[in-house]
Amino acid sequence: MEPAPPPAPLVPAASPPGGEGPRSHPRRRARFRERPVRVALGFLFRLICAPLILLDELVRPLYRPLIARLAALKIMHAFERWVAARSVWTILVLLAVPYATIEPLKFVALVWIAGGWPKAGTVLFLIAYLLSFVIIERIYSAGRAKLMTLPWMAWVILTLATLRDRVVAALRLDRLKAGLRRTARDLRRRLALLFR
Repeated sequence: MEPAPPPAPLVPAASPPGGEGPRSHPRRRARFRERPVRVALGFLFRLICAPLILLDELVRPLYRPLIARLAALKIMHAFERWVAARSVWTILVLLAVPYATIEPLKFVALVWIAGGWPKAGTVLFLIAYLLSFVIIERIYSAGRAKLMTLPWMAWVILTLATLRDRVVAALRLDRLKAGLRRTARDLRRRLALLFR
């Protein structure tokens, strides 16, 4: 009778790639140890941008038809061609100047609404968003390819795109926006029936 084979040595279970367990993130920790200021600033950037992206996504459907009409104008096409022909630094300045003047108006509008001037604040808020969508987005869409050649700008663009996707997925904003569009269509139909 043959002797029983020796027991196999106990080998710890293989850890998932990139970490020792589900809650362990050694790469992130190593990155933080190497560049703590950079990682902290990146986190702060995402923290500030997340509510702005949420607000932007909720307001955008209100302006979509108007933006589509304005984007179809010949003057807008000519403006976008002109922007696309500029250097990357000129495009950056063209983007920064309206951004620095229009974006603060949104916060002023919110302060007005909170301070007891809801009508004036709402009008300013809607105008600021309209200008933002029309001017800033046209410059951005025309100059995006050149802006992506700057490494830090590419990081900002890709980080914002990823953050937007996460906010939309986490809060199921697509469903919410689809519901709002249906409600708006129903309301338009009812108003049309009332005024017949």
